[in-house]
Amino acid sequence: CIVMEDKKVVLRGEAALAVAIFINSMGVLLMLQSGSGISAISSVPYAFSEVLPMLTLGTWTYIFQGLLVITLMVLKRKFVPSYLFSFVAGFLFGELMDIHELWITKLPMSILLRIIYFVLSYIILCVGIALSNRCRLPIIPTDLFPRDLSEIIKKPYSRVKITFDVTCLLVTACLTFFVLGKISGLGIGTVAAAFTMGKGVAIAGKLIDCLLYTSDAADDRI
Repeated sequence: CIVMEDKKVVLRGEAALAVAIFINSMGVLLMLQSGSGISAISSVPYAFSEVLPMLTLGTWTYIFQGLLVITLMVLKRKFVPSYLFSFVAGFLFGELMDIHELWITKLPMSILLRIIYFVLSYIILCVGIALSNRCRLPIIPTDLFPRDLSEIIKKPYSRVKITFDVTCLLVTACLTFFVLGKISGLGIGTVAAAFTMGKGVAIAGKLIDCLLYTSDAADDRI
């Protein structure tokens, strides 16, 4: 990194989390709009929204995220109060997905635009996840789960992230195939992202570390 520490932009953790929630919820739907399939982290709630359409994609998203938070506490064998805020962040993520859906589904479509939407969504998600991992606050459960699971099982984050994404894809494929009779929501972009996004997040994280420093209330008191 060629940027000196004193030249980095200081961003409050709360602002970093807000940006991450906003752009990640947009990135998920933009990838779906590209026609290449929904992102792996949202493929499971998408499958449930197709199988049980009485609830919106946003609602199924924070139900799924709630289950991830519970799973982490079971694995840690203790109640983690900060995870409750993570669920709140997940709830806001789901609500923003419903809001973004109102305008993203109206975007113009062509082969070139689909490619642009996919590339943009991939970059947005990599940056958003990397930023949320550095906000020093409880983050969206779908981002929190692979991060904390990697600490619990003591495995590299990129490996855990890729395994988590691929598992989501398998659950989605099985659920939609056996209930709907076809695999829904998954495409070549989904698979490509699932196998590479762990590395993409790591690269985005290094770039963010070169440009930004995230602070919290404790830093402000120093």
